[in-house]
Amino acid sequence: MNIPVWVNGELIDPAQATVSVFDHGLMVGDGVFETIKIVNGESFALTRHLDRLTLSAQRMDLPDPDVDAIADGITKLLEVAPAWALGRIRVTYTSGPGPLGSDRGDQGTTSVVIVDEQKPFPATANVAVVPWPRNERGALSGVKSTSYGDNAKALLHAKRRGGGEAIFGNLAGDLCEGTGSNIFVVRDGRLLTPTLKSGCLAGVTRALVLEWCGGEESDVPLSALYEAEEAFLTSTTRDVQPIKLVDDTELPVAPGPITTKVMRVFAERSAADLNP
Repeated sequence: MNIPVWVNGELIDPAQATVSVFDHGLMVGDGVFETIKIVNGESFALTRHLDRLTLSAQRMDLPDPDVDAIADGITKLLEVAPAWALGRIRVTYTSGPGPLGSDRGDQGTTSVVIVDEQKPFPATANVAVVPWPRNERGALSGVKSTSYGDNAKALLHAKRRGGGEAIFGNLAGDLCEGTGSNIFVVRDGRLLTPTLKSGCLAGVTRALVLEWCGGEESDVPLSALYEAEEAFLTSTTRDVQPIKLVDDTELPVAPGPITTKVMRVFAERSAADLNP
């Protein structure tokens, strides 16, 4: 089935869809994006994701995206897409065409929505800690920006070492996040996740886990990941994924009792409310 894409308000055949080669999302990574889960043909937590898209745009000094138009585009795409058991929506919003440098242009923004099927993640994750820290004081700290070169490099680094996700520390030497995930650890029976001041993204799944399952936001030394009683990743398309291996260190159990409870509660609550 040839599923259309949505570009600036129009449904277009993917083979015919175009974005200017001068678009700053391509040229300099000047844009933001969201990935939204599709469950049995319906979007999950759409309001939270579009709110975060707007917040990311504001933090990059971009005009507010037309989230009503984007939501309508998502609805139209889901109407013609298969009712996948699991899928993903990718919303990309850039500053639009601009000059061959960092100055922005004045031709208006670009909005793109694409839907596709999502393969389930493995039952457990092996992760690799990368040698490059997140800059928690950087201009893009906590922004879901299309400037993803550091994530692409880090994930390649992890996969070359047998990992399915890369884990960043920050400049302070604390645990931060993955390339497309947040991280939780259990220490002395306490469920902990890095604070937003660590430089991590304010993940939608992270927030729901804290709301539904408890846990504490705390600065966690990067070294504590190797000594954790349990640990897990959270993200839009993986939900809650236990961590089995950190580099060459195998954690005591994956999933452990706290992780198992979080997985159960998250599954129950998310099934009961698709737009929490």
